[in-house]
Amino acid sequence: MFIRIVKMSFHEENIPKFLENFDSNKDKIRGAAGNRFLELYQDKNNPCIFFTYSYWETEADLENYRKSAFFDEVWSFTKKLFNDKPEAWSMNKVVSLQ
Repeated sequence: MFIRIVKMSFHEENIPKFLENFDSNKDKIRGAAGNRFLELYQDKNNPCIFFTYSYWETEADLENYRKSAFFDEVWSFTKKLFNDKPEAWSMNKVVSLQ
């Protein structure tokens, strides 16, 4: 299992469109094969910056999701709203305390 973090920065006027689209698609994203966890965060100091935080069983699961027609539809809509280039990181969890 690994973690995927994606940073997205939006034009302020596009935030409601992004949130509405995310809300309508979050269950499908979470239901993608291999997805085990999904959260959306908003930066406290810059409300135009958002992060998705997700757990994936395998890198192949994430790549299959990224190659899907559903992802293409969601990403095509979302990227039109950006005010900066998105960034993404894939990480292995080393320690988790709860």
